[in-house]
This record gives sequence, structure tokens and C-alpha cells, in this order.
Amino acid sequence: MTQKEMIIQHLTEYKNITPMQALEEYGVYRLAAIIKELRNENYPITTTLVPHKNRFGTVNKYAKYTLEN
Repeated sequence: MTQKEMIIQHLTEYKNITPMQALEEYGVYRLAAIIKELRNENYPITTTLVPHKNRFGTVNKYAKYTLEN
């Protein structure tokens, strides 16, 4: 199974994914590139930037990709 197929399967089952989940669960380092391919194939995927405070107290954001119905 390709990385793209694994991401499609994950989105279909769980509806969303983050870059950290993709890396830990599927070894996908460039999730944004796969999401772009899927959007080009007309998958309705939205991006939400989620704020997160790191261990130094700085607030950063990470992407959460959601497959819309």
C-alpha cells in the first residue's frame, strides 16, 4: 500500500489527520504534499491551524487536515 493510499484510508476512517500522526503511524514525512495531490484529485480536504504551546511556552500552530463529507 502506498503512503497516499494509507492517508486516504485514514481520512476515510477517522476524518482527520495531523502531520505528527502521519509520521508516527505511517512514516509519512511530507503530509502536505500528499494532501495537495488528494486535493488535485478533488478530495474535499480542509486545513485548520491548531495552536499549541511548546515546551518553551511559545505558541505555535500545526495543520489538521479534515476530509469533508
